[in-house]
Amino acid sequence: MTEKAMIVIQEGEQENTEIAVLFNPQSYQLSYRASYSEKKIAGLNGPISQYIAGESMTLEMTLFFDTYIPPSPGQAESGTDVSKQTGRLSGLLQIDATLHRPPMVKFKWGTLQFKGIVTSVKENYTMFLSDGTPVRARADISFQSVLNIGDAKRGTPFESPDRTKVRIMHEKEQLWHYAFKEYGDAEKWREIAAANGILNPLETEAGMMITLPAIP
Repeated sequence: MTEKAMIVIQEGEQENTEIAVLFNPQSYQLSYRASYSEKKIAGLNGPISQYIAGESMTLEMTLFFDTYIPPSPGQAESGTDVSKQTGRLSGLLQIDATLHRPPMVKFKWGTLQFKGIVTSVKENYTMFLSDGTPVRARADISFQSVLNIGDAKRGTPFESPDRTKVRIMHEKEQLWHYAFKEYGDAEKWREIAAANGILNPLETEAGMMITLPAIP
């Protein structure tokens, strides 16, 4: 039996409400991005790229809806208003009275378990009965992941910059390399230089021992 894709509301007035799709998506797209900024450092031919943060993961797909019933002998064509189906998706953009914001949802289909918020729904009606009732449509829907701040802190891989450390410089490395790696900001090479009594950062050499000061 084919497993149906489903959207489950995770919180609010409709918590645990399930919205089953009529037809499973033909495909879906997951997007990942990270933000970087460029820092210009004196003495370098080009800027250093500095990592800022990861961005939310997004999930995008097109869902199809069809309530059309073709004519049969003695019966005219019929069908229910398909906007009642697509409207359940656009309703996920509405503010929940108990949350004062749209609710978190989970999209479930096979191994895909995507938790986040719905950020956009675009409804396109493609077939109508003679009285104008829409009976066939597709909806382009986008989800955005939401990162729990507690989980984010536990997963941060960096060492704490609030403790003094000692490093031995390697060939072709400069103070801004350590500043970027330790503090996430290449311009903090000045703090390293001051802590080590270095007047000219270009005069450092491989094998030199440097102190990386604690920066709150």
